[in-house]
Amino acid sequence: MYQPREHFPSGHRFGIEFGGAVLSFERVADVLRRQWPIIAVCTGASLALVIVYLIMAQPMYTANARIMMDTRQAQVLDKDSNANSALIDTGYVDSQVEVINSDDLILSVVRRLKLTDDPEFNGSNPGLLSIVLGKFMALFSSGEPASQERLEHAVVEQVQKNLRTERVLTTYVLSLNYRSRSPDKAAKIVNAIASAYLVGALEAKYQSTKRATEWLQQRSIELSEQATASDRAVQTFKAENNIVGTSRGLMSEQQLSDLNTQLVQARASTAEAKARLDRITAISDQDVAQSTVTDALNNSVITRLRAQYLDLQAQYADWSRRYGKQHLAAVNLANKMEELRKNIADELHRIGDAYRSDYEIAKSREASLEKNVKELVAQAGDTGQAAVKLRDLESAADTYRNLYNNFLEKLQSATQNQSFPLSEARLISTATKPDRKSSPRTVLALVGGLVGGLCLGFGAAFARELLSDVLRTPGEVEDELGVKCLGVLPDIRPPTKTGALLSTSAKTGPPDLSRYVVDHPFSRFAETLRNIKVSIDVARLTREIKVIGIVSSLPKEGKTTVAANFAQLIALTGHRTVLIDGDLHTRSLTRELAPNAKSGLVEALSDPASLGYHVQRSKETGLDFLPSVVASRMVNSADVIGSKAMADLLKVLKEHYEYIVIDLAPVMPVADSKAVSFLIDAMVYVIEWGQTTRSALQESVSGSEVLQKKLLGAVLNRANPKMLKRIEAYKGKHHNSYYVEHA
Repeated sequence: MYQPREHFPSGHRFGIEFGGAVLSFERVADVLRRQWPIIAVCTGASLALVIVYLIMAQPMYTANARIMMDTRQAQVLDKDSNANSALIDTGYVDSQVEVINSDDLILSVVRRLKLTDDPEFNGSNPGLLSIVLGKFMALFSSGEPASQERLEHAVVEQVQKNLRTERVLTTYVLSLNYRSRSPDKAAKIVNAIASAYLVGALEAKYQSTKRATEWLQQRSIELSEQATASDRAVQTFKAENNIVGTSRGLMSEQQLSDLNTQLVQARASTAEAKARLDRITAISDQDVAQSTVTDALNNSVITRLRAQYLDLQAQYADWSRRYGKQHLAAVNLANKMEELRKNIADELHRIGDAYRSDYEIAKSREASLEKNVKELVAQAGDTGQAAVKLRDLESAADTYRNLYNNFLEKLQSATQNQSFPLSEARLISTATKPDRKSSPRTVLALVGGLVGGLCLGFGAAFARELLSDVLRTPGEVEDELGVKCLGVLPDIRPPTKTGALLSTSAKTGPPDLSRYVVDHPFSRFAETLRNIKVSIDVARLTREIKVIGIVSSLPKEGKTTVAANFAQLIALTGHRTVLIDGDLHTRSLTRELAPNAKSGLVEALSDPASLGYHVQRSKETGLDFLPSVVASRMVNSADVIGSKAMADLLKVLKEHYEYIVIDLAPVMPVADSKAVSFLIDAMVYVIEWGQTTRSALQESVSGSEVLQKKLLGAVLNRANPKMLKRIEAYKGKHHNSYYVEHA
């Protein structure tokens, strides 16, 4: 029974929905089985193209040289450079790549190696493709011979095309790769390019240093003259303003500084002399024999006199106590003691006079220094403005002198670099002759061709399947209609190839397809029809099925052939079977089985009792056939086929026959099948393999609910036998061993 597509359970357990179609593992396997010739052709074509390319392609060899950017070499003569800060900007390294690929550098290599005379570059030994392109380009050229400059420019472009310069990861190393037909030439050219780059870098640095030296020389002369003029202006200004300079500054400033120092010292000396004078005056008023006088003055004469005085005082005290103060010896000692006191007093007066003299001298010296300082201060005030101007002149002179010294030092460094130039690049790997070709890579090309061919084949196969709107497998029929697919009928039509037509005799007509099951009873076609009969017999166990309609969506799908063979197959089994040509429009079945019939279905509808006069029986199979004979195409064929008379006729036929097979008209062009569908017990839907579209099938089936209810199953007809074998390869090689296609 028909089920709407959205309610029909899918047979795919796992799948990916793509454009309305479900790609499951089973579906992919089916696609590969059906479309493996396309995949094989695409893969074979891809591999063939790769092999042709490998045969015709010119082998190329690649030589490699490496150059390193190293600024530490240039720091050998640079004393001010810091070895730890020798970092190179990445943009500088990338710029050197462009320098290596520049036209001027490549042109120098072309001229040095005379590449314009090389057959690889001047086109004296071109290939077939080069000849064709040359002839084509000649149509657009002026025809004049190329100049030497144009030839060199063309060779430069070709060298640049074969040269690949790149930075090695994030290092300061440049990798130079050159491709050539000759391994020796590849190594020679890449080494020449590396050498030209190093020489060019040295030459560029030499020229830059030379220009810098010339400019520094000129600038040094100018600065020398400016420094000399500034020194001369300073000396002239000093002479005009009576300014004398020393190593410590101006003379007046030095004198003022010295006088200030001396004045401070003089004031300290005066204060010291005054303190000593005041002290000696205070001591003079005291008893000279006291110990404080001696300790204060710290004078050796007074100390000695006081020591003598103390000795006499001790003797005097002893003698006075022993002999009395009036004793002559005691009186002599007292006189000596008085004389010593007088001597001490005189020494004190002498010291005081000396201190007073020192104090007066210190005062005089301090006054003189103060006077001189005041005079110098007054003089410094007068020369203040001149000193300001002098400092400006000296500052300008020092600036010019420093500039001159710096430029002179740079001039010496530039002169030294000019005489001993160093490049910031060095060759770390010289190119050697490559021992194997770099292109074409045979293994990689074959693998790429294989993968590309497989991808193209898979793409073409899946595109053909997914973009195809036709049905080829029972699973697709069941998914689309929601009914059981009763089988797949192979195409039994004769081949239409030229060889087959030529091999057939002119006297031999085309085979009679309507009796194919009679001629080939053990063929797959006959066995599939038996499967349809078995399905009908199984369905008859639960409900009455006698009237069986054979229908299709469109004309020319082979339903007439299916109906004729199906009816004959049932008749061969001994069952009473009648076959009715229900297509009143084309009457194809009548033309095949009873072309000379004079009456048939229309007459039987008028008089069902006369049915026996209109039915024709096959003596070989016992099949009764009710043809359809009309003088012209009927306008009311749908009304006739679905009339009460048709119902009465079928009622009569049911009494005499076990199976009534009706070949109905297609569903989409005419309404006959829909009109008679309520009189049919079961319908078998014929779908042409690989031709009937899903849209047509859905439109024809969903247009009639009665047809949907009566639909027992569908059958795929006219399947390509070769492709059918690929589709059913999963069934094994012995699946078709029971079939005998040729009787």
